[in-house]
Amino acid sequence: MKKVNNSKHLKGKVRKGFKAYVYVVLCITMLVIFSVTAFAAGDPVGVVNNLSAFIFGLIRAVGLILLGFGIVQVGLSLKSHDPSQRANGFLTVAGGIVITFAKEILDLIVN
Repeated sequence: MKKVNNSKHLKGKVRKGFKAYVYVVLCITMLVIFSVTAFAAGDPVGVVNNLSAFIFGLIRAVGLILLGFGIVQVGLSLKSHDPSQRANGFLTVAGGIVITFAKEILDLIVN
């Protein structure tokens, strides 16, 4: 079976026209793929405030998880009489409290 190279069969103007067609299709495809529609909200400050409230809610959840883990760690250290685990537990509790109330701490610093 003989291989046929189609690019050699296209001569002159046909080949240039085919190249132009390929470039146009490629450009249109790129425009469609990379174009992103951005819908603006009516109040941009409200959108930023909502995003800020959401992020601080996530931070508060992480802080509460750390706070709970620290309390469990302190309780286990009291049961096993392990002073290094107790110190780590109290540090985790303190970190959890700071992370849980990060928004309030930042509000106090700013105002």
